Amino acid sequence: MTKQSDVSDHYAHTDLIKAIQTGLTALGKTPDTLSIDDLAPVDEFHIGGRQASLAFLNQLDLTARTAVLDIGCGLGGAARFVAGHYGSRVTGLDLTNQYIETGRVLCQWVGLDASIELLQGSALAMPFPDDTFDRAYMMHVGMNIEDKETLCHEVARVLRPDAVFGIYDVMRTGPGELPYPLPWATTANESAVAEPARYKQALQAAGFNIIAERNRRDFALEFFAALRAKMASPGGPPPLGLHILMGKSTPEKLNRMVTSITNNLIAPVEIIARKSA
Repeated sequence: MTKQSDVSDHYAHTDLIKAIQTGLTALGKTPDTLSIDDLAPVDEFHIGGRQASLAFLNQLDLTARTAVLDIGCGLGGAARFVAGHYGSRVTGLDLTNQYIETGRVLCQWVGLDASIELLQGSALAMPFPDDTFDRAYMMHVGMNIEDKETLCHEVARVLRPDAVFGIYDVMRTGPGELPYPLPWATTANESAVAEPARYKQALQAAGFNIIAERNRRDFALEFFAALRAKMASPGGPPPLGLHILMGKSTPEKLNRMVTSITNNLIAPVEIIARKSA
């Protein structure tokens, strides 16, 4: 059974700002010359990076008038992309306080702090009134939340009628034991990977209608093939990348995830749902 304290501890880092600054310096960047694209290698903590974000978020009909909730926002990378690319106002919520504090600094660096609010809190008890948001999404978050039913009911509560909720998670696609550590869990105790059917049942019970579903397995395998080539380059990993968040065990975690996707145990899956009017 996953515990919120275990999940938060898994993602903790000794000094994220310093690590990111070091990477930026190596790239010849400073906070004054930084853009959201410069941060993309560390901001996009999900399979497929910016390419996956764009393909997923384009399905949510985001505009400058849209009030958006980013559930499990991490460093706020997706929130910055949504605010910068679509012009939406974004509220991000994450369990790990260090991510929130780091994300606020990064939002200031790229001049988006007026468009983005990042808060520490649980997706199972969100600190928002009913009917607050027009859209919500989560990207690689549900693998750490066992109680999908409460999660979906909370999302439904804070969304306005007819609002859209997008999920891009690693999901169970076949039987077999998962090898740990993985990017989202050091042990099975921190993992809550579930089948797409479990998500859809929870969504429908909370009053959502499923409007789209897409398995991104093939896309993921292509992405990891390119990532492995970068990580194995003679100069070592790039100055900014997911290794900053996952640490020295990055190659092991990625190899285990790729093996699990290859063996059809898991795959990244998109589910788009609409709250009943």
